[in-house]
Amino acid sequence: MGRSRYKIIDPTHAHFVTCTVLHWIPVFTRPATVEIVLESLRFLKNEGLRVYAYVILENHLHMVVQSSDLNRDMARFKSYTARQLLSYFAEHNVWRILDQLAFYKKAHKGDRVYQFWQEGCHPEWIQNDAMMRQKVDYIHQNPVKRGYVDQPEHWRYSSARDYAGLAGLLEVEKVW
Repeated sequence: MGRSRYKIIDPTHAHFVTCTVLHWIPVFTRPATVEIVLESLRFLKNEGLRVYAYVILENHLHMVVQSSDLNRDMARFKSYTARQLLSYFAEHNVWRILDQLAFYKKAHKGDRVYQFWQEGCHPEWIQNDAMMRQKVDYIHQNPVKRGYVDQPEHWRYSSARDYAGLAGLLEVEKVW
């Protein structure tokens, strides 16, 4: 899962996680690249992953998720999306991003040409309802604080739409 000091504390509880593109390279600027992330999450939901909240920004994403084996599911998520996104960039001749992913790759990643994600997902154990509300609010306010939208539900790539009673792109669990 990486060399992170953060650990999955209790897989029976939800965790706030962050996945960051290597060197904060903006790759989620096209609907097709975001769809790869959503497709992976839909698959993992069918495999038992519970998604309570999410936001996808141009170079990272935040989620509140839970599963019986969150380490495995996060590794599967990052592995699949990295392969698919690298393939997408190669097929569409997006060499500038691929060159950056090769340049910033960590030295110990000698078994590959590119590194897509930063190591780890910095899981934070959601210990109570107040912490869950704080993390969900943080996730939904992220695009607002960055000045991208005025209201959280205006950000297309977020569960804020679901929590506002609108149709979102990924069905989430709103009861915890």
